[in-house]
Amino acid sequence: MSAFRYDHQIPRTAICRPARRADAAPVSTVPRRRSHSWRTTIAVVMAAAIVCLTALLYATGGAPFGPTVSFDGLNSRYAMLIDADSGEAIASRDADARMYPASLTKVMTAVVVLDHADALDAVVEAPADMFPALWEQNASMAGLQPGESATVEDMLYGLMLPSGADCAIALARYVAGDVEAFVEMMNRTAAALGMSGTHFTNPTGLHDADHYSTARDMTTLFAHAMQNDTFRAIAGSRSHTMSSASLHDGDLTVDSTVFEELGTPFVAGGWIVAGKTGYTPEAGLCLATAARFGGRTYILVTAGAPGDHATSQADVDDARYVYGQIPGL
Repeated sequence: MSAFRYDHQIPRTAICRPARRADAAPVSTVPRRRSHSWRTTIAVVMAAAIVCLTALLYATGGAPFGPTVSFDGLNSRYAMLIDADSGEAIASRDADARMYPASLTKVMTAVVVLDHADALDAVVEAPADMFPALWEQNASMAGLQPGESATVEDMLYGLMLPSGADCAIALARYVAGDVEAFVEMMNRTAAALGMSGTHFTNPTGLHDADHYSTARDMTTLFAHAMQNDTFRAIAGSRSHTMSSASLHDGDLTVDSTVFEELGTPFVAGGWIVAGKTGYTPEAGLCLATAARFGGRTYILVTAGAPGDHATSQADVDDARYVYGQIPGL
């Protein structure tokens, strides 16, 4: 907050005159100048107001007159909402409890790829030997064929929009040589971001009892990822044609699971600008979103909502419920 300065004109001191005799007849005198105490009083009051406004600023997460949000009506077991501009927490529910992040994991996969890939137009192959295990686990896929290749950028779209595990494994092998080495890079990045409640065992988010995070950590991760221009563009896209996909004649189009579920990105007085879905039976429905309200960005992560993507939109309902409490400006 910029400092305010108050300049005062100090009144000139009244000229001292000899005291009149007690029995002297009253005569008119030049009125004395008023005391400047009223000026001091105003200055004190205004200074106190500044202190109060500053306290309010910090109490509301860095935004004057910031929102008060309740999580009482959430479906999700775990949740965290922050003001991304200030980094301050607005509301939370079991935000430090261990949970399974499911495909929210792919946000970290994208971060590591963007940090370490040689170039966005580098060509990556999806090895044929990785597909049987993914098919067996019923992993979500972007639609690549065994042995197909595409650019790093197109594979990042395939990773984030339809939550393609095929792109996750292909990118991991391209960046690190093998999945195990890539996972080590994921965990090092998590440690560097202060994600002390997180441990990854794979780049896809497929269930593993030792693959876990917290709502707070995933909020930290998504806020970090949103600082990258390429990530923002990808995570905020409704659809993308992977024109470099070698076995699709330039006609492999992937759609965002987030914006498909939302229908419309508009929520109350703002709009959702980016997101990532996740689901496994163990994790429940998970959702990370960024939304803009009155020039500010908020990030919400929810996890552990009941149902699945075929039967429920409890995660989307939670996002609308939370963002509906933030006033638009």
